[in-house]
Amino acid sequence: MNDGPASASLVTAFIDYLTYERRLSPHTSKNYSRDISVLLKQLNPSDLEQVHAHHIRHVIAQLHGKGLSGRSLSRMLSAWRSFYHYLIRKHRFQQNPCIGIRLPKSPQKLPNALSPDEAAQLLQFPADHLLSIRDSAMFELFYSSGLRLAELTQLKPGDIDFAERTIRVLGKGSKTRIIPVGKFAIQALQAWLKQRALIVKTGETALFLSQHGHAISPRTIGYRLKQRARQQGIQQNVHPHILRHSFASHLLQSSGDLRAVQEMLGHAHITSTQVYTHLDFQHLTKIYDAAHPRAKKRS
Repeated sequence: MNDGPASASLVTAFIDYLTYERRLSPHTSKNYSRDISVLLKQLNPSDLEQVHAHHIRHVIAQLHGKGLSGRSLSRMLSAWRSFYHYLIRKHRFQQNPCIGIRLPKSPQKLPNALSPDEAAQLLQFPADHLLSIRDSAMFELFYSSGLRLAELTQLKPGDIDFAERTIRVLGKGSKTRIIPVGKFAIQALQAWLKQRALIVKTGETALFLSQHGHAISPRTIGYRLKQRARQQGIQQNVHPHILRHSFASHLLQSSGDLRAVQEMLGHAHITSTQVYTHLDFQHLTKIYDAAHPRAKKRS
C-alpha cells in the first residue's frame, strides 16, 4: 500500500487517541504504531476503506511465510482490528476487515524464568554506592512484586506504603493495583530513598533516578540489569521482563494460587496467567497425593 498522507494522518490520529484518550503508555502506543506500519507496507489498496478480509489474509500469509510466529501475528492482528474499530467509530468507516480472520497456530512457548537460586544469585551484590543502591532497589522490586518495566519507571516515592509493605502501581489501561512488597525490597527501597534525596532535581517526581537526578530511562534499566547479570555469573539473557516471569513462576510454585498471581500481575484474563503454570511435575504429584480424596491410600 502507498503510505500516503491520508493513511498517515489516520494512523497519527489513532495513536493520539490511544495516548491521550485511552491513556496507554508511550511504549504500548509505539507498539501499535509499529504493527500498523507493517500493515500499511504490505497492503496494495491505496485507500484504507477499500481493504477487505482477503487483503488481510494475504498479508498474514506473507508475514507467516517470512517466519513470523502465530503469536506475533496475533498481536499484529489485534492492533489492526483496534485500528479499524477506531476508524469505524471516529471516521465513519463501514466495516472492519480484521474480524473473523483465523491465524496459523504456533506451539506455545513458555516464558523464560530464572531458577530461585539464579534469582538469589542475581540479587546478591553489594549495594555500597549510589548506583548499586539504586539498582538493588529496582531489581529487588522487580522480583518482589512482578512489575512491568513501564510500571517501574512510572513509580513515585509516594506510591510506596512502608507501613503496609505495599506499592501502588498504575498498570495497563490506567488500572491501579496494590501489590505486596517483600522485606528485602522494602529495605533496598529505604536505602535508595536516602540517596535519592541527595540528588533529585527540583520538580522531579520519579522514584528511580539517574545519577544526575532525573528519571531513569527504560533502556538504562535494561542495560544495568544485563550488566549486573553478567557480573553475577548468570548465563542466560536477563532482561526486566524475566524478573516478572520469575516472580510469577516462583510464586505459583510455592502457593498454587493462580487468581492471586493474576491480580498481582495485573492480567485482565486468567489465560494470560496460566502460561506460568509449568510447575515441576513432582511438586504437582505431591500436592495431588496429599489433597485428592481418590489419591489417599486406604488401609
